This record gives sequence, C-alpha cells and structure tokens, in this order.
Amino acid sequence: MRRVLVLWDVDYTLVDAGGVGRELYRIAFREMFGREMPQPGSMAGRTDRAIAIEVLTLAGLPEPRRLVGAFQQSMAARAPGLAGLIRERGRVLPGADRAVSALACLGDGPAGVAVIQSLLTGNIRPLAEVKLGPLGLTAHLDLDAGAYGDAAEVRAELVLLARSKAARGYGSAFDGSATVLVGDTPLDVAAALAGGARAVGVATGEFTVAELAASGAHAVLPDLADTDQVVAAILGPHQP
Repeated sequence: MRRVLVLWDVDYTLVDAGGVGRELYRIAFREMFGREMPQPGSMAGRTDRAIAIEVLTLAGLPEPRRLVGAFQQSMAARAPGLAGLIRERGRVLPGADRAVSALACLGDGPAGVAVIQSLLTGNIRPLAEVKLGPLGLTAHLDLDAGAYGDAAEVRAELVLLARSKAARGYGSAFDGSATVLVGDTPLDVAAALAGGARAVGVATGEFTVAELAASGAHAVLPDLADTDQVVAAILGPHQP
C-alpha cells in the first residue's frame, strides 16, 4: 500500500484563529518584560521562532536570539489557557474537517493508499494544539509526526524534520511527492519545493489562487470545500 504524509498548515488553511496567536505573544511579552509588545510585520507563513526574534529585536532587547527560548517557553505555558478564547473567536474553515476525515478514511477502503496526517506549521506546538483541539480538528492528526515553528527560523527546514519523525514512526521514507504540504502562503509552497515535496496551495488566506500558482504550487484550490477536489489535489497524478 502506498503511504503519503500530508502536512497541514494551521492558520488560514485549517482554521481562522481570530487573532489568538497575536494575543498569546502579547501575554508572554507582558509577563516577561512588563510592557506592551512592539508589533511585528506580517506573520503569514513565518515561523514563531522568526517572529519572536523580530519582536525581541524591535523591543530593543540585547542579544534577542538568546531570549527566544525563554520567550517561547512562556508562550507554551500560557497557550492552553486560551482554549476558551479559541472557542469564542475561532472557526474551522469551510471543508477542513471533512477533508481531514476523508483522507483518514482512505486506508480503510480499496484505494491502495494510506495517508498519515500531521502539521507543518509556523506555530509552536502548544499554540497549534490550542488552535485546533477546541475546534475538533486533532482526532485524525498524528501531532508527533509534525514540525513546529520553534524548531527553525526558516519554514523549509521543517520539512526534513517532519519527514524524519514520520519515518521513525511509520517505517517509510516519505521521499519526494510522498510528502505533501498544504498551506495558504507562498512560503508554504517554497518550503515544499525546497524539500522536493508536493505543494498544494489553498487561497483562504492573504494570497490568491493566481499568486499561489505563480509561486510554483503543484495544485491550487480556492478553499477546502470540495472534498473530492481536495483529495485529488493532495494525492496528485499518481492517485489510484
């Protein structure tokens, strides 16, 4: 049976978290430094490690890279407490739950493909979990096989890490297009291409179908609403 590793982005791919990520940054920064956080630029497609370095640099703190670990530990400690805020503000994007469920069921049928699903996200893991768990999106995800935004500044570096984790867990290499990244930004696409993976763009964030196609995505969807279309885009030309 063919095995495929599908790595989902979180924000504006699976969910709209209603600004809860920025709120967590503000809470952690206030807790550590006793003042309001300077506002970073666009967070779209970037890792939390890169964003944290920018925030600490903008704040004028000496040797900001040395503070990143402590800052992200503070974020991780406070993230679970935002579950109620996610329930209040967050929403599952159209079709995301159906797409994840449909891929999970493929191994039970005659399709000849088993899909392992996890995350490749700029979020640190506790933040990713609190964005997805309260909205019911973690049941079919093996979060241990994913790669998260505290591990690298550059998103592309997370592809090898996720592949390595999945290989250890499932005994498959997931080389080439056996790994599929699904995300809403050109940085998601660039990460996939740098790792030789299949890139599926979803135009549910800041970027249009045309912009994602121009960035080199192998397939681009307007959203995840059409489950059959999503499955076909992810499995690609070699689907059964």
